[in-house]
Amino acid sequence: MATDFLSGFVTLVGRPNVGKSTLMNHFVGEKISIISKKPQTTRNKIRAIHTGEAFQIVFIDTPGIHTPKTKLGKFMVKSAKSAISEVDAVVYIVEPKTTIDDENNAIIESLKIAASPIFLAINKVDTVKKPELLKIIEIYHKTGIFKEIIPLSALTGENTDKLLLALLSVLPKGPMYFPEDQITDQPERQIAGEIIREKALMYLQEEIPHGLAVEVTAMKPGKAVYEVGATIFCERDSHKGIIIGQKGEVLKKIGSAARRDIERLLGEKVYLDLWVKVKKNWRDDEFLLRGFGYSLK
Repeated sequence: MATDFLSGFVTLVGRPNVGKSTLMNHFVGEKISIISKKPQTTRNKIRAIHTGEAFQIVFIDTPGIHTPKTKLGKFMVKSAKSAISEVDAVVYIVEPKTTIDDENNAIIESLKIAASPIFLAINKVDTVKKPELLKIIEIYHKTGIFKEIIPLSALTGENTDKLLLALLSVLPKGPMYFPEDQITDQPERQIAGEIIREKALMYLQEEIPHGLAVEVTAMKPGKAVYEVGATIFCERDSHKGIIIGQKGEVLKKIGSAARRDIERLLGEKVYLDLWVKVKKNWRDDEFLLRGFGYSLK
């Protein structure tokens, strides 16, 4: 290993659905954090590891910062804000809008306590024209808190190399924290559960996704296939019927799509056994939240 090896931790923060997970997945070249057009998709801090020839960056993808309405929402916002204070750099991701709304102003205020450098990534630049983009850059420049402002597209990769170079310019010399071929510290069981939730978000109606949780109950290799068992939890009896669908068609679609991604994750053929259960108001039940891996403490 080179003596000038750089390593450190970088937090990605921003409002829901601005592209944090897409950007992180782009850097590591794999889908570590799930992606959906529905907001508040990421619920926990997810770590992805990007190792280069002379560096290692551990990206921390956080839940979107929003005004919480449930105990789950409070957990998500607390998780996101706590990730700001213990890293080597922060990347604040925004969409290319010519005004800063109240929630983004609140995030900017919370970033002012950060001791580490803050970079602004204006994502989805392929959706705006240059004069408008220059105006957006000027608006955020006036806040005075950003070391550098980088317009980019997490989806196409445009200018992501500039963000990477900017981050490397502030990383300290340090050790390789993880093996060079490791791309996440998340256990396979957790990733499998998130894959299933992603596919459920894909196929279900708008009112259901925030009330979904997935618990992987079994992961074991078999003689011919890897056996995975999981339960999708929802909050209402009526939602259970929608998730299953007529003659089980919706659940079959969720299962088929999830199985393909889990097979890529495990590198083996998978038999996925999915069940649906109702846990009423689980997002406001601290006991159930802890059971699903969320804690307010």
